[in-house]
Amino acid sequence: MATFDLAQFVEAPSRGLIGACRKRGLLDVADHFGFQVDSSMLKVELQEVVISGLEDLGLLTRQQAASPAEARVNAEPPLATPPPVSPAAPDDRDRLVTAAGDADPADSDEDVTPAEFRLRIEQLRLDAEDRAQHRQLEFEMRKLELEADTKLRLRKLELEHEAVKAEKETSPVSSPPQDSFNISNCMALMPVFRESEVDCYFSAFERIATALNWPRDVWPLLLQCRFTGMLAEASSIANRWEISISGQNVEDTGTHNGQDGRYQKNTSNQKTCHLGLETKPELLWDNWSPGSKFTKVLVLKNIDNKLKKLNIRHPMSNIFSASIPQIVFISPGTTFIIPITFGPQQMVPGSVELPLCAVQHTSQTEFHIKNARNFQTFFEWDCAEPFHLSPERGLLQPEQECPIRVMFHPQEAQMHQQQACCRFGDEGEKANSVTVHLQGEAKYPYLELKHPGSKKEENCLSELHFGSVAVDQSLSKHFDIFNPSSVSVHFSLSPLPAVAMFTSAFYCDVTRGILPPGGSLRASVTYSPTVVDTVSVEYLSLKYNGSINNPQLTLKGKCIGPSVSLLPLVLDFGCVKERGSAVLTVKLINSSPAEAIYQWDIDSGNSVFSILPASGSVAPHSHIKLKAVYRPTQPIAYYRRVACLVLHTDPVFLDLIGTCHSELQRPQKLKPEHLVQYMSHYSYVQTSPFSDNDLQQNVNTQLDQQGVPLPMPEINQNPVILTTPMEDIRQVSTGSVDFFSSSSSSPSSPHVSVVPSELLFNHKIIPSSISPSEFVQYVTVRNYSGGKLRLAWTVAEDSPFSVSPSSFDLDSLTSNSFTVTYAPKQLNTLHGGQLECFVYQEDISDGLRPPLCFTVRVIGHSFQQGKKHFDPSCSLNPSQVVFPGLGGMSCQNVLLQNNSTLPLTFCLSHASNTWRDSLSLLPGCGLIPPGDHQIITIRLLPTEDSPEQGLRLTLQLNAAEFSKELTILSVAEKPHVSLESGSSLYFHPTAVGSTSQSTHHIKNISCLPIQFEWNIPETEQRFIFVKPDAGELHPNETSVQVWTFSPLAEESYTLQPTLNFWPVQSDGSKRWNLTLEVVGRGAKGFIEVENAVVDVGDVLYGSCRKVEIPLVNNSPCFLKFRLSVERIQADVHPSYEQEYDQSAFHLDWETGAITSNSTTLLQSSVRLYKQARYLWAISAQVLNADGTTSSSPQKLCEVQAKGVFPTLQVVGACSGGSVDRLSKGHVWKLLSLDSLNEHLRSAPSSAEVTTKPPINLHISPPIFPTVLLDFSFGSASVYSDPAEFVLMFHNPGSFPVDWAFLFPKDQRTELPGWAETGELSSTELDHMQIQDCKLFTVAPHSGTLLPGQKRAVQFSYSHNVIGTNRLPVVFKLSYGRETLLNFQGVTVEQDKPHLFASNQHAFAPVDVGDCRPPRQMYELYNGGAVQVHYEVDQTVLSQLQMDNFNHPVLSCISPQGEVLPGETATLEWIFSPLELKLYQMDVPIHIHDNDLITVRFEGCGTKTLTQSSSDVSMQREPFPGQVLFLSEDSVLIGDVPVRSQTTRVFFLTNVSHTESALFLWEIPRQKGSDQKVVQIHPERGRLRPEECTLCVLTFSSTDYPTIHQLDLICQVTQEAALVQYHDELQRWEEEKRRQENEFIITDKSASKNQRVLVDEKPQTSPVRKGSLSKYKVLPPISAGSEIYRREETVSFYTNQTRAERRLRREAAKIWRCPQPPRPALLHLRVAAHSFELQDYLKLCPDEYHTCFRNIQAKIGPTSAVPPLFAPSLSSAPGPGKDVVAQILTCMISDILSDPELARSPVTLSSKPRPYQPADMSSTHFSPVPPSPCTPTRPPSTSATLPQHHRLLNEAVAKEGTEITQNTLQPMLAPAYMCEAVLLNTLQNLLTEAVKGQFDLTAHPCIIPPSSYLRSRAKPEEDQ
Repeated sequence: MATFDLAQFVEAPSRGLIGACRKRGLLDVADHFGFQVDSSMLKVELQEVVISGLEDLGLLTRQQAASPAEARVNAEPPLATPPPVSPAAPDDRDRLVTAAGDADPADSDEDVTPAEFRLRIEQLRLDAEDRAQHRQLEFEMRKLELEADTKLRLRKLELEHEAVKAEKETSPVSSPPQDSFNISNCMALMPVFRESEVDCYFSAFERIATALNWPRDVWPLLLQCRFTGMLAEASSIANRWEISISGQNVEDTGTHNGQDGRYQKNTSNQKTCHLGLETKPELLWDNWSPGSKFTKVLVLKNIDNKLKKLNIRHPMSNIFSASIPQIVFISPGTTFIIPITFGPQQMVPGSVELPLCAVQHTSQTEFHIKNARNFQTFFEWDCAEPFHLSPERGLLQPEQECPIRVMFHPQEAQMHQQQACCRFGDEGEKANSVTVHLQGEAKYPYLELKHPGSKKEENCLSELHFGSVAVDQSLSKHFDIFNPSSVSVHFSLSPLPAVAMFTSAFYCDVTRGILPPGGSLRASVTYSPTVVDTVSVEYLSLKYNGSINNPQLTLKGKCIGPSVSLLPLVLDFGCVKERGSAVLTVKLINSSPAEAIYQWDIDSGNSVFSILPASGSVAPHSHIKLKAVYRPTQPIAYYRRVACLVLHTDPVFLDLIGTCHSELQRPQKLKPEHLVQYMSHYSYVQTSPFSDNDLQQNVNTQLDQQGVPLPMPEINQNPVILTTPMEDIRQVSTGSVDFFSSSSSSPSSPHVSVVPSELLFNHKIIPSSISPSEFVQYVTVRNYSGGKLRLAWTVAEDSPFSVSPSSFDLDSLTSNSFTVTYAPKQLNTLHGGQLECFVYQEDISDGLRPPLCFTVRVIGHSFQQGKKHFDPSCSLNPSQVVFPGLGGMSCQNVLLQNNSTLPLTFCLSHASNTWRDSLSLLPGCGLIPPGDHQIITIRLLPTEDSPEQGLRLTLQLNAAEFSKELTILSVAEKPHVSLESGSSLYFHPTAVGSTSQSTHHIKNISCLPIQFEWNIPETEQRFIFVKPDAGELHPNETSVQVWTFSPLAEESYTLQPTLNFWPVQSDGSKRWNLTLEVVGRGAKGFIEVENAVVDVGDVLYGSCRKVEIPLVNNSPCFLKFRLSVERIQADVHPSYEQEYDQSAFHLDWETGAITSNSTTLLQSSVRLYKQARYLWAISAQVLNADGTTSSSPQKLCEVQAKGVFPTLQVVGACSGGSVDRLSKGHVWKLLSLDSLNEHLRSAPSSAEVTTKPPINLHISPPIFPTVLLDFSFGSASVYSDPAEFVLMFHNPGSFPVDWAFLFPKDQRTELPGWAETGELSSTELDHMQIQDCKLFTVAPHSGTLLPGQKRAVQFSYSHNVIGTNRLPVVFKLSYGRETLLNFQGVTVEQDKPHLFASNQHAFAPVDVGDCRPPRQMYELYNGGAVQVHYEVDQTVLSQLQMDNFNHPVLSCISPQGEVLPGETATLEWIFSPLELKLYQMDVPIHIHDNDLITVRFEGCGTKTLTQSSSDVSMQREPFPGQVLFLSEDSVLIGDVPVRSQTTRVFFLTNVSHTESALFLWEIPRQKGSDQKVVQIHPERGRLRPEECTLCVLTFSSTDYPTIHQLDLICQVTQEAALVQYHDELQRWEEEKRRQENEFIITDKSASKNQRVLVDEKPQTSPVRKGSLSKYKVLPPISAGSEIYRREETVSFYTNQTRAERRLRREAAKIWRCPQPPRPALLHLRVAAHSFELQDYLKLCPDEYHTCFRNIQAKIGPTSAVPPLFAPSLSSAPGPGKDVVAQILTCMISDILSDPELARSPVTLSSKPRPYQPADMSSTHFSPVPPSPCTPTRPPSTSATLPQHHRLLNEAVAKEGTEITQNTLQPMLAPAYMCEAVLLNTLQNLLTEAVKGQFDLTAHPCIIPPSSYLRSRAKPEEDQ
């Protein structure tokens, strides 16, 4: 067999390769793809796993047939179809594959021959056939049994169900009716079960059963009836199904009992087995409660010998959930655990939160309630507004859910919360109830109208102006409706109601909608005007529930019509021969954006003049050229004025002039000047649309073209009558105006009349026998003039109409009838035209006059009887005409369009024209050619009795029954104005002299545009006025009137202005009016403030502080005021800069206004530029209406502020490293901290204030500070520990302070290239070296301190470079001081002596003449590594003594001595001045050979004694890393007499929470003696974490007056470090003993690998002293590593020698003896000044009794009674321990200062001793001579001492006398012993008080004396 190639299989996997693969290959494939298999699995199992895994990965196509494992599971076919008999059953094939697959060559060496293989296959086939037949027989038997069993169970189920039904019917408890349940019907509806589709079957069954409402208790029986195969066997074990084969459904069938959540069912521990899987038949949960989750596990165990593959689905339930994979493989004998979580739900949710809702809107949500019980229940909801639940009541079946809808309809903007109660149970009781917490938030809605694309912060849109729009055109504009609120809003957009008979010209496409939060909707408004020269005004109102006000949008637009003009206005055809013709052109211009539709009112067929085309249109802003033709027929002069009718506008007129001559007649030529000459005499000239100049210009143009200059005629100046262009049309067409009269006449009295003006030949029917047809009518012409007239009719040859006679002479005041004949030449057609007649005056005495022309309109038809007339197709636009109710004559025009291809005639039906007197149409009849139009002018005089529904005119068409109706609406309407805000206007009370405004609205509610004007009486114009006071109002327009009221006195005003208005078209002679009542009241106003003094507080120096001052107006009127500020300087500083004061206090506004009974905030700012207190006064003045003031300023309040600057203070300092033994005073002097604090407290300069905060150090360099302070780090030998100082900075101000330490590199600024020289000075190089080596470090180097906050800053100097290193560092405070600190550190060689001392020292002032001046101290610090010998040069002191009369002004008591490394030597000096002056002495101090330091000592002589200063800085909190903390780091003893004792107490606290610490006090001794000046008890001890102990300090002054400045050191060692040291030391000693006793002879390399033990003290070698010898002691490892680390940093400046490199290599081989941990040092400063007794009595006479003097100081060594041991204070409460310690310290000081306590030892000494020792002898006390220190009191001064002083001296003298007597007297206890006992007693009491065992503040308890004491006291009283 070929070997298996894994790579080939991976490239192209197939089932064939898997089948041919061996077991080893299958394992390789599974390992390659990461399938979980085991080598113990069978080959067929491996094949199944590999095939399934590749199918899941998509490498193999999933087959429809079942896999081998599924084939085994689903081996049994359904009951309906028995399995076919096959040659090999599935099980046999499995065995065959298994047998063939397991025959691995590795397991068997035998080869099977082909014959044997075929034999085995045949045997297996026969066996399979036998088993198949056997299974078929078993299947048939099993099928018959199941069918019988099913029938029995169905019958049993039906009987049980009927019994239950009968029982329920007989039960007295009423229940809702239920339909009968038929199991047979259910069985017919159930789907067919197939074992291969188990998963889908259960889902389908659940859906069917739920939809048909099958009872759940019947479900298991129905399923059992349908189960087949192995499930039928498994179902016989359990009575109902619990877990599906796929592990999908886990259902609880218990009964829920009330609220305790228990299932009343016993859990069965038995297990069931089906399909080779063993599991529990059911999972039951007990003791559950709704709302919680409970998890149990379902264990599936494969008890078969084959691999099981399970497809598992998650349970489709909200109650049960399981986290399981979809496909699970279970090997034989293994188990699989399925965790199933049961989460029972409550009947209702605990809370329901509704969506955010707008006020007066509605939001809703939905939740479900479920009946978890096994019986039906009724429910009913009880809920209050604004919530509503639906349905409110109902019935729930078991396990039924019901959706509940919650409606939220709030009325107020707030958070609404309600408890909705649901009562459920039986229908009558409903004993149970649950509640649901309903919560909803409501907010006010708000909508805005915005311009499209505008920003949110822009103002809202209030008006949408469309401008001018052409008639019959449309213009659209857009706006946005924006919702800036957080709630959805339902809105409606509708126009406001308009006036009657008002037709809207605007249309909006949005009428309603919903806007989400932050959403917007684009709305479009279209303006479509129809009436020319009208302004349309409408209002859109945006309405929505919950709105405070409804926004309105004003829509405004103007309709414009065509604007037509002619050029030229006069056409002169000249003289033309009879029957000839002439042609001229005229230009028709339209200068409007509207299209102009025109028609010439002339009949070209019956007139000598014609214009072509006679009708048409002119596009906007364009023109057309028309052709005018002149064809005269008679030798006369012709003149006719032709009207050009234009739709929607007034007509224009063209004057046509021409003269005709024949061969026989040559009449005088009519010229344009003749027309101009006679036009000026008549009203016709004024009514013409052109002026005389225009006409003359046209005339001149014509004459210039002909080349004949004509003179300009004169113009008559007589008055004329005005007419309208529409009236001109009527006059021109009827000939009612002429030029025959030289006098002006009215148009109502014409000189020639024509009756009738229209002839209709449409009323007769033409008989068929008449041919040709002729019809005759008559026209009468009357002459009203005083002369003879000649009439000439124009004769058209081809016209069907003719007039006879064609010419006639008509005498004055006569008339003549002319015959008009209609002779149509064509039948069945329409005819029409205008008959033209020219009238001449024969007797002309004043020159040639133009003739008069009139026309007669005629129409007719030639349709025969019975012949159908033409069907008209026409349109009338508009069909409804609205006339404004002006009350006067007005004209409108309409367009009658012939849309047909046939001619159209029209005439006005006289039956419909019932208003002939007020209404007329021009023309009243006419003929419209095909496709042409006719412009009809309507002339109307509205009357008050005009019907509101309008007039209906009927136009008869084509002389038949066809007609068009035209509706005319017109009422003689009067102008009407409404006062929208009422007839009264009220003003709020107004301050006298000021003004107040109020708005009032007026609206034009008529259809007429009106003009209005307010009329205010002259006497009232001083008090009120209005804007605008006049204007124009269009129909439906509202105007906002702003009224202003100005009272002049404190009184009430009632005024009555009048509104006059009239139509715009009228001349204003007739006006209408309305009266408005205006009511107002004058009052007196005043302004106040809430606080008379406004304290701003601290203002940062140079910063700006905003201040708000409330101004109150308690008056009833609105006020305008002006404020003023006056500065009052509280304190003046010499450096005050006057220019900054002008802007120190600034008001944001000086004038303002405030409403009545309200408060406004006055915004102001304070900017101070000096440290001082400011005071300003603010005054106010009420302004009049004109802005002036009539009263003096009134003071409102005072504003005070204090200018402060940011500052920091150093409140604590400690040292460490090489300078850890320096005293606190020495540290403060080294770092110049007193000077630094003083400098920081001083005011900064203006340059410092304007400097930016130290954030970006490179951009904002500091200024050059003038203050330079030394910041010395002391001295030490090279490679010593760094000198470290920790300073505690405190912000004592009220503002945060930004601070920074700026090194030189931080102060560097960017310079341009031309400014850089490229060379550095030596100082700059030194600074760069120091910074690169990081000799000086500050951590942190910058920060921010809040007010009252403290921060520790660590300063460090590394002794790596020998010499004196200096570095300038700027200490910068933002907007504060800048200080230049001179960082200075000294590093000396190890073998060089060095003393570090101050070069200047000041002694305390000393009284001149003091015989015993005090000793004063001066310290020398040895900063080197060797012992230093010093010696004070006495020569200078001797010389000083000689210069002062041999008086030792300055003497050194200890002129020489030795100073150990790191120690401090104290030199005692006595300064004894002779004069009251300042002494300065330079004293050299020699060191070793020739080195010396010179110190300048200063001292001042005084006249009086001075007390010691009490200015001591106290450390109130520990430094970082500090373990033990002293409650007081400075103890001030103060002034005391010599040989006295003073006691102070303080506390030592362990601030660590975890570490214990050991402490040890170093008590210094007095120089030259063993006496300790200071004693501390306890001197050593151990403190547990957070433990506190009481320390007692006893100070004993010496015999000689001295100024003591003592530094006590407390060594603090952590106990853990000490334990670690002992452990390491023990290991080191064990190693040392091992090396001393053991060695290996054969190992030659032992010495190399063995570590060298060194127990000497590590020393460091000097730098650059040549090569190191190998016998020298090596430096310590830790220090050495630090050394080399530092040397690597400075390798640029220092090169390592070879010996040093070798030293570094050998250092790792050395194991040094562990050194004890270096203790941390705490410094306690003790300051005291001892005086002689006489001096002390003079200086402090009242304090002497508080001091205790040791009289027996000279008897011997004082053996004071040791104080009792002070227990620790660990039992004190933790947070209050520090407070208690501070209180006890002050308490003890007060107790010891009590005078009565001081007298107690004296009183005790006078009393007999209460006890007598038995072995009393005289040897106990030896005679003691009087002490030389005992003060001798002069007699003269005894009287001056106080009484208690004299008593004390007498007692002391008496005590000394008694001691010298060697007699047996009762021994008295010494005073010091009494004080010691009393002190210890007080200490014990305080200790107990701290531990809580004793209450110092408790009320004293009085204990009655015993009977023994009372009996003893009585004899004493008798004696």
